[in-house]
Amino acid sequence: MTTPRPIEMGVGTLIEYRLRLHGVPVRWRTRIEAWEPPHRFVDAQIKGPYSLWEHTHTFEEDGPGATMIRDRVRYSIPFGPLGELADRLLVRRDLKQIFDYRRDAVARELLLQD
Repeated sequence: MTTPRPIEMGVGTLIEYRLRLHGVPVRWRTRIEAWEPPHRFVDAQIKGPYSLWEHTHTFEEDGPGATMIRDRVRYSIPFGPLGELADRLLVRRDLKQIFDYRRDAVARELLLQD
């Protein structure tokens, strides 16, 4: 991540990342398109590996002291049939691993706060 932390979030906030995807360095920039705490926020890619990336994060009360976190990602891969192949072989699996990791990291963080 290259954006200084902590990040002051709001509509228009830009977040810049540097990461490696299968060993390939990638620069990625997203912008917060919607900021509606405590219910949801949306980030969209403005520069990066996807031809479309829109990630909606929603937070719903789920009983006393509990919150359900949901993610909806709309994405598209460039490069036509080659991109479709990459999606089937790599991208879907990578996204699942990323969101599984985040789920586990959030759970660990919440357990540490108890």
